[in-house]
Amino acid sequence: MVPVFVYIEVVIVMKCHSYMMYKLINLILMLLLVGCTAEIESSVVDKTDVKPTLMIPAKTGSFGDQGDGTYINPILNADYPDSDIEQVGDTYYMITSKQHMSPGMPILESKDMVNWRNVGHAFPSLSWAPEYNWNRMNGYSFGVWAGDIAYHEGLWYVYQIDYQHGLMVTTAKDIRGPWSEPLMMLSKKDVLDDPAVYWDYETRKAYILINTGLKQKGPENTIEGNENRIYEMSWDGTKILDEGELVYTGLGAEAAKVYKINGYWYIFMAQWTMDDKSTKPGVKNPKNDRKQLVLRSKESIYGPYEVRIVLEKGSVFNDRSASQGSLMQAPDGSWWYMHQLIQNDDIPFQGRPQVLEPVTWVDGWPIIGIDEDGDGIGEPVWRYKKPIDGYPITAPNSDDNFSSEILGLQWEWNHNPRNTHWSLTERSGWLRLKASKILPANPRHGPQNNEWTNDDGSDTAFWRASNTLSQRIMGITTGTAVAKFNLSGMRPNQLAGFVRYGGVYNLLGVHMTEDGKKHLFYMNTFAEKVVGPEVIADELFIRTSNVRDNGTYEYSFDGKAFKAFGPSFKIEFGKWTGDRLGFFTWNEKEDAGYIDVDWFIYDYDGPKAARELSVN
Repeated sequence: MVPVFVYIEVVIVMKCHSYMMYKLINLILMLLLVGCTAEIESSVVDKTDVKPTLMIPAKTGSFGDQGDGTYINPILNADYPDSDIEQVGDTYYMITSKQHMSPGMPILESKDMVNWRNVGHAFPSLSWAPEYNWNRMNGYSFGVWAGDIAYHEGLWYVYQIDYQHGLMVTTAKDIRGPWSEPLMMLSKKDVLDDPAVYWDYETRKAYILINTGLKQKGPENTIEGNENRIYEMSWDGTKILDEGELVYTGLGAEAAKVYKINGYWYIFMAQWTMDDKSTKPGVKNPKNDRKQLVLRSKESIYGPYEVRIVLEKGSVFNDRSASQGSLMQAPDGSWWYMHQLIQNDDIPFQGRPQVLEPVTWVDGWPIIGIDEDGDGIGEPVWRYKKPIDGYPITAPNSDDNFSSEILGLQWEWNHNPRNTHWSLTERSGWLRLKASKILPANPRHGPQNNEWTNDDGSDTAFWRASNTLSQRIMGITTGTAVAKFNLSGMRPNQLAGFVRYGGVYNLLGVHMTEDGKKHLFYMNTFAEKVVGPEVIADELFIRTSNVRDNGTYEYSFDGKAFKAFGPSFKIEFGKWTGDRLGFFTWNEKEDAGYIDVDWFIYDYDGPKAARELSVN
């Protein structure tokens, strides 16, 4: 069957050029791949053999690189919030936050600011506190927040503030690691979030700007909002040298980035609407707006500063605020700005995506995007010419056949995993997930704080199940993911299968009861189950699809005929997280049982790189 796959792909791709035909090709390939799985499997006797390889061409979609020299925003249409970008040579490197997910602080790279791919994580594990471990799992909403990436004298630096613990830095000689154990630089009692660093090579002084919120605010400061302070650092970027100096106060003012351009100091900063007293960060409110500010000073990094709004909502993204990002420059000298869309009015379920804007300088002030209404403030663009031509379409990894001994960079665990309970080598070519006993329901385990409360299903077992593995969804139009499972290692009281989760979760899997029988089940975010037929076969295929925020599940025992099971459900952003796709297992009574995952394929309405895909 494999030669047929390759023949069909080559013949069709050579004869088509339109976007719709590209989508048709990918649909055909997906159906062929899933439909012929059983026939391929029957011809493979030894699972250690090399898996057959399918070559799949690059594709475009409703966002990102359009293949014609233009791009459509958001260029990275997934949950990659709180970005910061550092350019070294001809490559741009981005970090984004992801709270309690492990490994933490994803790192991506790009040659053209539009096409991004995974290269690593700055925090291999959230090693600095026990609540992020598999046997606690009560670090929800905390962990890795917005950070700053910098390259200084041959060393990479990533700074971030864990609200529960303080300011930390990790370093590496290679962007791909290994990264050092995090070094704590300031206590949580003094700082809130969002560090930004700057090395001034003219004066050989190093600085870090931090949102200290209300933590150091005295009665003498009568301005409403967060305080932002600049501290001097040691030249090696690892020590704070002074008590800090206040440079700006504003309502919800945070996410600063520091630049020095043409003799001016610039601080780019996000701030909530200043004149609306009903607006609070995190509150869904039609008035709740966030804008991008720029502070400018000719004299010093400490000011005094002039302040202007340079980016706001526009006609393209009129239901989501645009702010918090990084300034970049292309080889031709043009300037660009990457920023997130945040969760204030409408909250699309993919999370907080990244948007790329052109930047125009007028009288020493940047206008980000296009000034639609002529008021001197920029608004986001929808489609625009790429900053740099000549690089191929690519995207973060998604598909996986688990043929490597190293877990793909697209995957992240819900808290630090129990490393004895997963493997890519015990069964070559498969991911093995072993079930741990569910953690007890008490204040030391599971969600407790911040956006996580126990009136939305947060007290259910899923949030206390270790070794849930997942990746982000892409886009907000359509998507289909399918995975092949082997259930022969399941044991009584074990639950295992496929999960979609973010603000809510929806599971489709198998429950082996005390008597050793396996039954299909669907479970919603309140742990309400729909029990299905008994499962006799060892192999199970699960497919999930969404049309915008409407999700469904299907199952199959042969990889050919799929049958819907469970209700359709709404997928949602929540708890500061977009929807994710992945695998789960836990045992209600003991550490027992495992499942094997052979492969995972995800097709969505967006760009994907040309790739080899090996499956059985």
